[in-house]
Order: sequence, then C-alpha cells, then structure tokens
Amino acid sequence: MYSKAIVRTPCSAIIDGLTSVNLGKPNYRKALVQHAAYVRALEQCGLEVTIMEPDDRFPDSTFVEDTALLTPRCAILTYPGAPSRRGEVESIEPVIAKFYANIERIRPPGTLEAGDVMMVGSHFYIGLSGRTSREGAGQLIAILQKYGLTGSAVPIGDMLHLKTGVAYLEHNNMLATGEFAHRQEFRDFNILRIEDDESYAANSLWINGTVIVPEGYPKARKTIETAGYEIMEVDVSEFRKIDGGLSCLSLRF
Repeated sequence: MYSKAIVRTPCSAIIDGLTSVNLGKPNYRKALVQHAAYVRALEQCGLEVTIMEPDDRFPDSTFVEDTALLTPRCAILTYPGAPSRRGEVESIEPVIAKFYANIERIRPPGTLEAGDVMMVGSHFYIGLSGRTSREGAGQLIAILQKYGLTGSAVPIGDMLHLKTGVAYLEHNNMLATGEFAHRQEFRDFNILRIEDDESYAANSLWINGTVIVPEGYPKARKTIETAGYEIMEVDVSEFRKIDGGLSCLSLRF
C-alpha cells in the first residue's frame, strides 16, 4: 500500500520535451489541466501528494519517476540515460530527503531511469534499454542487495522503458503488451494481455486497490475490470506526445 506521492507541475518548456512518436507538440494549458486531474486521482486513491514547482530548465521534468526509485527501505537517485534530464536529479533530491534517511545513487558511467524499474514485492525487474545500461542495472542490484532486496535485468527490444509495456497490478496479475506478453522472466505471473492497438494502456497504475488507466482504451479497461479491479480513468494525451505515461508522472511510496 502507498501513502504518499511526489509530482512536479509541467513547465512551459514541456512543448520541447523528448519524443519518439509523431503525435505533435503537447498543448501546455491542456497538460496543466490533465496534470491537476492526475493529482486528484492520486488523492482519491488515498495518497498525500507533494507538488513540486515547475522547472523550465528541464522540459521533461514533470516525469519525476525517472529521477529516483523509492523503495520501502531506501531511495536511489538515478543517472538518466538522456543527458538533458540529468539535472532533474539534483533538483528532486532535497524533496526526497524529507522522506528518506537512506539515499543512494547510481553513478556514471552507469545510466538508469526508473521508468525501467518495476517493483514486485521485494524484487525489482530492471529493463535494459536505451536509457538504462547494464552497468546501471548492476549498480542498482548491488544497492538493493545492501538493503535485503533483490533485482534482475530484463533485456528490452523496441520499447522506450520496461514500464512502457508492462505493469504489476499486485495479486500476481501483470499487464503486458508486445514483446513482454510471453517473456520467460514473467512466466510465473497471470498475464493480462493488452492488445497492440491499445499498447499505451499497458502503462496503467495500481494504487491501493484501484487501477488508474489512461482514458480512451476500452479493451484494456475491460481486461482490467474483468480481473476484478476498480478503475479510474485519467486523460494523459498531452503527456503521451512526449513519451510519458501514468507511472512517469509520480513517485509513489
């Protein structure tokens, strides 16, 4: 169960955020409205939300998940694979220090973005992507072991991050799409498959028994509801334009 979350309000520079899709530039005003609705959804799930001020130095800074991994025993500051995002880590450290006494960090030459890290109980699956290197994953595994936790690396093919295509919904249920739907690493889970034409919805978010899903994906919603979950839909269309999803927008702990 989670009790807190950290988010950062989108900055006006969000229109220049990194993107690998051809969906146009986000509308800044609309992004602000969608972000406020996202925060309300977190609060409705019982979380106390800390809202950081926007930072125009970093167009992607609303995607706070990539800057840190918050575990039950320690916080780990990352070293993003995208060079333009590395300054975000320094700016979020003082906020995390308010909640965590034990703070570790990934150091170069290793790179790691926490969008590549999925927590399942005390084990952490770490995607090896264009943003997270084997060296970064190795550093994270060593840190986790220091605190009695475990981790394992998962090679990624064409997805940006591990959690672009897979999400753990607790109770041994896992959303998966594309390359992750039949992976050996996840063979012991009950896979709730998200069809390719709704693959964006694989990045849904379990919080205290409710699953927050992106608005506009009816087949994915039905799959999750059929598995017995309460659903809350949130429109994140503007964040999708710059490779962001529901999990990217918050740090939950």
